[in-house]
Amino acid sequence: MNELFTVHPFPASGTPHDLEPAIREQVKAFAFKGHSQLGADIIDAFPALGLIANYGVGYDTIDVSHAYSKGIKVTNTPDVLTNDVADLAVGMLLAFNRSIPGAHDWVQAGHWSQRGAYPLQRSLSGVSVGIAGLGRIGAAVGRRLQGFDTDVHYYSRSAKDEGRNWTFHSDLQHLAEAVDILMVCVSGGPDTAGIISSDVIEALGADGVLVNCARGSTVDEAALLDALENKRIRGAALDVFDNEPRIDERFMTLDNVLLQPHQSSGTIETRQLMGQLQRDNLSAFFAGKPLPTEVT
Repeated sequence: MNELFTVHPFPASGTPHDLEPAIREQVKAFAFKGHSQLGADIIDAFPALGLIANYGVGYDTIDVSHAYSKGIKVTNTPDVLTNDVADLAVGMLLAFNRSIPGAHDWVQAGHWSQRGAYPLQRSLSGVSVGIAGLGRIGAAVGRRLQGFDTDVHYYSRSAKDEGRNWTFHSDLQHLAEAVDILMVCVSGGPDTAGIISSDVIEALGADGVLVNCARGSTVDEAALLDALENKRIRGAALDVFDNEPRIDERFMTLDNVLLQPHQSSGTIETRQLMGQLQRDNLSAFFAGKPLPTEVT
């Protein structure tokens, strides 16, 4: 990045006015990374700003509407992380259903030789799985789940060509009632905040499992924790949370969860591709060329 552009690190305080006014007035683009909020207060502090190049596919932490109202463009890094996110989502489901982490601990603690076989777990093959959101990632999750001979259902605003061999639901609660496992793959943002409501969680039933590889904001976390604590669903596999990384302490006491540190795109290969796409957007902006992946 430093070889291509003049880079000014954002202040560790998070306050843009801790930068010298002369620097703030010259900044024309942000190379944005992280899950912190990029709101109107920060955007307005940089009068020459013309581009926010996001490192990631989700841009729900950016006030996009305010940026566009000021003629500032926003880009993200779609497609390059789809496979990794879908891989981890299915991996979390398989790891939860077969208790792979627990079985590992069983062997390592010497329990296999002292106590015998590990307790029986649950099959994945042949179960019904619902996908909430059939965008790039949701469709990739569905294709992978077909390999396990699962019965795939999905929720979307309208039926999708990608899901022509799967069962379409126009209502999330009906989807949850119809399946054993619910995979959350909707994008983040105000439109999907709390979309996995208490009613949807309850509709999963006592044998249901929730898997979230989307955004913590998409799930009513208080309702989820209550359902998990009282065994009204069988469990959850989660890569995203509210207030991450300082997640609710109640998750730490549960025996029916599999928890991950928001690492769905966390591979060397994908992070390199994300970085390259972010740089490509920055280079195109400064060269006056069309942006490869502008958010529209």
